[in-house]
Amino acid sequence: MKECLEFTVNGQSVEVYTEPWKTLQQLLRDELGLTGTKEGCGTGHCGACTVLIDGKAVKSCLILAPLVRGRDIRTIEGLATRDKLHPLQQAFIDHFAVQCGFCTPGMIMMAKALLDENPSPTEEEVRDNIHGVLCRCTGYVKIVEAILAVAKQKQRSKGGS
Repeated sequence: MKECLEFTVNGQSVEVYTEPWKTLQQLLRDELGLTGTKEGCGTGHCGACTVLIDGKAVKSCLILAPLVRGRDIRTIEGLATRDKLHPLQQAFIDHFAVQCGFCTPGMIMMAKALLDENPSPTEEEVRDNIHGVLCRCTGYVKIVEAILAVAKQKQRSKGGS
């Protein structure tokens, strides 16, 4: 039997009827058409399905859909504005941190949660943060550079050194 779920996704209130056994990842992709949230492993190991729930990075393949009732969900589709990419998205392009792109949404969402909590992370903190998202194409160097570049950009725009 389907359940009615009301929550916010990417700033929009939604009401959707879904089976209680579906995961948030399935709900986002199959019911709402938000295909930026990838399913890699289905067991929470690869991190390709990472989204933000109330600002915290979570692996959506591990969350049952009914648990998001009343919550605020942000996916990769909710980062860019109508005419401008989010600074993390742009930095991944500028620093050549995108290879096949499969892990990129999860990596960016994990990085966003980090920078929202800690706007000035060290390289070690960035590496520790993204360890839960597997990338088979890169050595993570360009990914770390992109995230640190956004952190430095934020520091400069706030008048930091």
